[in-house]
Amino acid sequence: MSDSLPIVRTALLDANLQADTQIERVKMARLELAPGQPAGLHLHPCPVVGFVIAGVIRFQVADGPVVTLQAGDAFFEPANVRIPHFDNLSTTEAAVFVASYLLGPGEERLIEMLE
Repeated sequence: MSDSLPIVRTALLDANLQADTQIERVKMARLELAPGQPAGLHLHPCPVVGFVIAGVIRFQVADGPVVTLQAGDAFFEPANVRIPHFDNLSTTEAAVFVASYLLGPGEERLIEMLE
């Protein structure tokens, strides 16, 4: 067997959780937004971390800057904070992402729509 290649580790995200965050389990989901589809104004009762697999997404947390996420980009949605934009910017292609919901003890809810 030849020498092993080194593992390449690239930092994607460093997110701070609220001090009182308790995580009992993680639920992961693969989600797909149709061309041009917005997620709608929402919040999560738990912190969410994820990454984009395909497509281009307009993303905004609370009143923060609107950013564009592309395949390979990671994101963080803090618990109980409004997410005005998580929208598929393409009118022809789906946007696909993976979300990991960091659930506290007894928590089952993943999302709360606000519109």
